[in-house]
Amino acid sequence: MSDRHGERPGRPVRVEGGLTLRSKRGDIARTWWSRRFVEVLESFGMGGRLARGRAYARTGQVMSLSLSTSLVVALVTGSRPEPYRARIGVRKFDDDDWLRIEHALADRAVFAAKLLAGEMPPEIEDVFDGLGLALFPRSTRELSMDCTCPDWEVPCKHLAATCYLLAESFDTDPFEILAWRGRSRQDLLDRLRELRDPVPPADEPHEDATPRSEDDPAVFWRRPEAPAVPEPEEPLARRPDAILDQLDPLTVAGRSVTDELRPLYRRIATPWPGT
Repeated sequence: MSDRHGERPGRPVRVEGGLTLRSKRGDIARTWWSRRFVEVLESFGMGGRLARGRAYARTGQVMSLSLSTSLVVALVTGSRPEPYRARIGVRKFDDDDWLRIEHALADRAVFAAKLLAGEMPPEIEDVFDGLGLALFPRSTRELSMDCTCPDWEVPCKHLAATCYLLAESFDTDPFEILAWRGRSRQDLLDRLRELRDPVPPADEPHEDATPRSEDDPAVFWRRPEAPAVPEPEEPLARRPDAILDQLDPLTVAGRSVTDELRPLYRRIATPWPGT
C-alpha cells in the first residue's frame, strides 16, 4: 500500500555516510545570499513543501550532490532502498550576458576583492538588475525541478532536501551561485583580471618582498612581473682575456696554453703610463 505521495508508508531507509546539514535546528542559511535563495524558493509558495525535506537534509538522506552549469543533481534515499534522482535546473546566462556582467563587475574592484574573501557583496544584485538580469531566479519559470520518485508534488521532499543542501553550499562558497549561472570561479576571476589590465608603473615601489597568495586581494589585479635578466659576472669590456674562453682546451707539456696567455692579454689591455 502506498501513501498519497506514492511512497510506501514508513521511515526512510537509513543512509550511512550521507550529506547532512550543519544546522540541526532553526534557520539553515547563515549568509545573506544563502538566505536570499531560500526566501526566493519560499516566495514561490514552496515554504510548506520545503519543510518536509528539512528532516531529510538533517538526517543524511542525501547521498550525493553535484553542481554544474545550470544544473544541480542529487541522489536522495527515501523509504525505498533505491535512491531517487532529484534535479534542479536554472537558466544560465549566455556569453553576451556574461560579457556585460564581467565589464560591470570589473568597473568596481571591491566585487572581486570580497568574492576572494568568501563574501558576496549585497550590491552585486544591483549590478545584475541594472543589466536586466537577476542573480537569483525571479519566478518558477526560471527553475526546473524533477525527481524520479512517484510524488506528484513539486518540490517533493527529496527536491526540498536538495534545496537546503544547495543553500548551505552557497554559504560555504558564493562562487557556487555564479557557477550555477554559467561562470566558474577561475574563469570569472581570470576574465576580471584581463579587463582591469593592471600594469603597475615601472618605478612603483613594492610594499614588501614577501610572496603573497594569488587569492590576496591586494595583489589580485597585479600582473606577474617578468624575471630580471642577470648581469654578467664581469663585463666583457673589463676582461680582455674573455676571447680565450671561446677556445677549446689546449695543453702543451701538461700546461694550459690558454692560462699562460691570459696574463699577456691583460697586460696588453693595460694603458701605458702617461697615455
